[in-house]
Amino acid sequence: MLKISDLRMREVINIVDGRRLGEIKDIELDLERGRIKSIILPGTGSFFKFFGRNEDIVVPWDRIKKLGIDVILVEMHNFTDPKHEDKNC
Repeated sequence: MLKISDLRMREVINIVDGRRLGEIKDIELDLERGRIKSIILPGTGSFFKFFGRNEDIVVPWDRIKKLGIDVILVEMHNFTDPKHEDKNC
């Protein structure tokens, strides 16, 4: 059996590009079916988090490909890291 507290301590990595997405911040549950609907990762913050914070990253449960001992592998093809979008600034 796997505890939610065990999941929160694992690093989440996107297998599409090898990027670290962070650790689980929260979990969305489907109470009617008794299943995990998605995992929620913290968005990337800006300078000391004073000037705003990007949206959290929601990873649907069906995008999780492998639960390892110390990592969770996800497949997110359309994920873009907001801090890399504004290269011209």
